[in-house]
Amino acid sequence: MDKVKFGIKNVHIFPIKSESAEGVPTFDTGFAVPGAVSLSLDKDGDTKPFYADNIKYYVTVSNNGYEGDLEIAVIPDEFRIKILKYTKNNDGVLIEDSTKEPTPFAMTYEEEGDQTGTKFCLYKGTATRPSLSHSTTQESKEPTTQKLNMSFSPLKDGKVLAMTTEDTKQTVINDWHNAPYWDEDIPSA
Repeated sequence: MDKVKFGIKNVHIFPIKSESAEGVPTFDTGFAVPGAVSLSLDKDGDTKPFYADNIKYYVTVSNNGYEGDLEIAVIPDEFRIKILKYTKNNDGVLIEDSTKEPTPFAMTYEEEGDQTGTKFCLYKGTATRPSLSHSTTQESKEPTTQKLNMSFSPLKDGKVLAMTTEDTKQTVINDWHNAPYWDEDIPSA
C-alpha cells in the first residue's frame, strides 16, 4: 500500500463509438497521450441541506462527475483528429471545424506511488478545444505546455470513475490501458 502519491503517467484515451439505450458505451481502440505534466480535476456536484426540527434534518449530495484540466507537453494530432474532430487534408494540414462536436471518451492513467501506484479510469469525458498561447524564447529555453479542459460525467448507470487498490488482481492491472475497465457485477455496499 502506498504511503505517498506523486506523478502522473500513461494517459490513454478511448473514444466512445456508441451508447446503447441503457447507456452502456462501446469504446473504440485507445491511444496514448504522451507527455502528461499534470491532471487537476475538481468534483462537480453539491450538497443541499434540508432543515427540520431546527437542525439539518437531511442532506442530499449530488455527484455530477469531475471538471478540470489535463496539462501535457504537446496535444497529439491523434487527439485533435479523433476527439476534437479536426480534419487532416491531403496537404497534411489540420483544420479545426466549428460545426463539429467533440467525441466523448474514456481516459485511463496512472498516479505513481512509493509502492504500487494507482490506476484510474474515467468513463465519459468531453474535451474543449485548447486555448492558443505562444511566447518568445528569452535568455533560456523553457518548454511550454498545452492544457485541455475536460469534463467527466456519470454514465446512465452512475459509473464515473474506477481505480485500482492493493487488492486489485494482477491481470486487471496488466490490462488497464488496453480498454476501459468494465464490471457489470459491482457489489452493493
